[in-house]
Order: sequence, then C-alpha cells, then structure tokens
Amino acid sequence: MNQRLRSIFIICIYMAIDVACIILAFYLALVFRPQTVSFSVSLPSIFSTVDPFRMLFMIWTMLILFFHYTHGLYRTPREQMESVEIWEVIKSIFISTLLVIVIAFLLRIQDFPRSVMILNSVGITVFCCIWRVLKKAVVNYLVSNGYNNFNTLIIGAGKVGMSLVSEINRKPALGLKIKGFLDDYKVGNCGNLRVLGRLEDFQEVIHREFIHQIFITIYPPHEAFIKLLETAREEGLAVRVVPQGYEYMAQDFVKFNIGIIPILEYSDLDVDYHHRAKRVFDFVLSLLLLICLLPLLIVLAILLKCDSPGPVFYRSRRYGRYGRMFNMYKFRSMVTNADDLLPGLKCKNEVDGPIFKIRKDPRITRMGAFLRRYSLDELPQILNVLKGDMSLVGPRPFPIDQLEKEDLRQLRRLGIRPGITGLWQIRGRSDVSFDKLLGWDIWYIKNWSFWLDLYILFQTFPVVVKGKGAY
Repeated sequence: MNQRLRSIFIICIYMAIDVACIILAFYLALVFRPQTVSFSVSLPSIFSTVDPFRMLFMIWTMLILFFHYTHGLYRTPREQMESVEIWEVIKSIFISTLLVIVIAFLLRIQDFPRSVMILNSVGITVFCCIWRVLKKAVVNYLVSNGYNNFNTLIIGAGKVGMSLVSEINRKPALGLKIKGFLDDYKVGNCGNLRVLGRLEDFQEVIHREFIHQIFITIYPPHEAFIKLLETAREEGLAVRVVPQGYEYMAQDFVKFNIGIIPILEYSDLDVDYHHRAKRVFDFVLSLLLLICLLPLLIVLAILLKCDSPGPVFYRSRRYGRYGRMFNMYKFRSMVTNADDLLPGLKCKNEVDGPIFKIRKDPRITRMGAFLRRYSLDELPQILNVLKGDMSLVGPRPFPIDQLEKEDLRQLRRLGIRPGITGLWQIRGRSDVSFDKLLGWDIWYIKNWSFWLDLYILFQTFPVVVKGKGAY
C-alpha cells in the first residue's frame, strides 16, 4: 500500500471511530432524557424514520466530520501535544453545534429538546477526546518501539545541532533515528554520532543512509542553502529549519504571511496572559502567607531589635521587570554600616560572576547568621510580591551594582518579575556557579508553567530547612 492510499485508509478509520463516538453520544443523551422525545429510544431508532430528529442528527454528524477534517484531526502529527489536539476537538464540536442550532431554527425544528442538545455536545466532546488520547498513547508506544521510524540527517554539528540531538533523544515517540551530521568544519564523531561528510556530500549521504527527514541547524551561505533545498525537493524530502536565534524566544513563534512573504514572529501571544495569571496566583498566595506568617514576622523583628542596634528591615535597590528599579525588603542581617565596609571585602569574594558572597562575612550579626542559614531574612519580600515588584518564583534579583548590562543573558532575566525563590535556590543556592545560575533562570523563563512554580515552591521548603548553601 503506497503512502497516499495508507493516508486515505487511516482517515477513513478515524472517521469511522468518530461516527461511533457520535452515535454513542446521541444514544446516551436520549437514554438520559427519554421523556423529552416521542419515540422508544434504541440504537437502531436514532437514524430510523421513527426519529423526527434523524435529519438533524445526520447533519450534525456530517458537520463534525467536516470540521474535524479542516482542523487537522485526521492526521497524527507526532510533534503535536495531546492538549493541542483536544483543544481542536473542542473548537470543532463547538462550531458544529452552533451551526446545528442555526439550522434547527431555519428548519423550524422548535421541539428539539435543549437538554438533549447539551448532553449530545458534552458526550461527543468527551468521547472524541478520550479516543484521541488513547490513540496518541498507542501511537507513541508503537513509534517508541521502532514502528515507522524515520532516518534523520542533521545539517550542522554545532551547539544547536547537538541540542537538537538531545531533545530528539528525549522524545522517542517522535520516531526520529538520527544517522549523523553534515558539517563543513567538523570531522569524526560528535558525541555518539558521526559527521557523515560536508554539505557538498548532501545528495550522496541521503541516498547512502536512506534519509527521510532533514534538519538544518546552521545558516550556510545563500548559494549552499538554495542548493540544499533544490536537492531535497528533487528527492522528495521535506527540510525543517531551526529558526535563527531560537534560544532567545520566550515561548513559541508565530508564522504568518504578508502577501507572499512568510514571516516568523519571535514572540508569544500568550505572554501577557501568562503574566496576568501568574500575578493573580502570586497575590493570592502571598496574602495567605503573610496572614499565616505574621506572628513569626513579629517575633523575628523583636529578636532582631534586641540582638543589635539599627532598623529591623534592610532595603536594597534591585532591578525588577523591564529594568524598573525597586526597594527589595529583607530582615537586616548585617551591621548598620555594612555597605560602607563592602569595598574592603571585595577581594575575599568566594563566588564567580558579579555576585559578592563570602562564607564568614564579618558584617553579619549573630541573629543575622541564623536568619540567613534558614532564609528567614527573605520573608519580608512577601510585601514586594503583594506590591507587584516581585513574584514568589522567578529569577533572583541582583543588586544594581552587580548586574552587568552588557551581558545579554543577564538582561533576559529582566523579562519577568524576579522571585523570592527559584531553580537557583533549590539546586544549591550560593554553592552553584554564576553561569549555571543564569542558565537555570533562562530555562525557567522559557519553560514557565504553574506546575513548575508549584514544584519549585514545594522543593524550597526542605532546602531551606536543611540550610545547605546559604551564607
């Protein structure tokens, strides 16, 4: 069976399963509301002459199949997440239901039970989503075990190419079997894969290695790039290109056209929504924390006042979101003239990068050492979260004099609100290198989710109790 016939066969199978789901939903809706119809409910009766709504049911079924097809629900793209497919199912059924309501009005079918209409919509959505989740699980299992895998060639054995290999290896359900690289500047092995030749060997390699898919991760000269595309077209192979500067994109990019010119937009349309949702989450949780921890805050403030002269709180100027400066609140853990003593201690810095930390800082008070060990000095930052200067989870805000503005990696951290805790705090705190800190912060920004925030918050508590890496 050739590729086209196999695709048609799969589409027919998917449509048949959808029809079965729709009929089952119709039947169950009528079973739950038999008093709303004038005929005896059974599976054969749904589309028989005894059912006065059979024409509407048939139209509804055809509309669902049509919109499922136009929404790409009769394909099985391995790269697509289940949540995306489920969302397409919901949109398809919602649109078809609206059209059925309009058709019922135009045909003057006024006695069609509204409860049956609602139950039908819910039932169809549930059944169509469930079977697609099961389908995805079965396909992932088969592909992960070698069924219908594709030999893959990666153009470029540099940092991006190696990162792509790592991501592909993490997702066996993609069914991509990497045969090796093409690169004009590297030979031998790169990791566990071989450099199969130079770009000029492209046609020979795709025949010798029986290549099905090609990824371009470098940006060759224009003539070489065009030659690659033309050769791939002649061989009937699709070429996938990693967008230049992908590592600086916050989430996904948007593709659209201006006339005949394709455009990639390096932004995320949902970023503002995510920030608003995160802000609501931060505000509610920080308010609850402030109420619960208020007695502890009062006790700590009294102990601080008794331990050493000076104010209870220490205000430090920090950069916030978009580079806005704000006063970050902490319980004072040092002597009052700590900032004046800092220049004389710079030579004793024990951490790399622009951060200043020493294990036995002579400026720290007795109470301050206790607060720092268990991160209790950070608790007043709950007020910064309530004010909107900070988030509960996010990149740690650096003091203004410790932020290097010429370092793009540091500037990218200013794209979101800084946090009280983050990956840095749960993975070593002051014991990790500055480069790792920046890497974790950037990874967090690119992969943020509520689940990630909850995970970091839950992991913060045992780390704080152990006091490891805090000084």
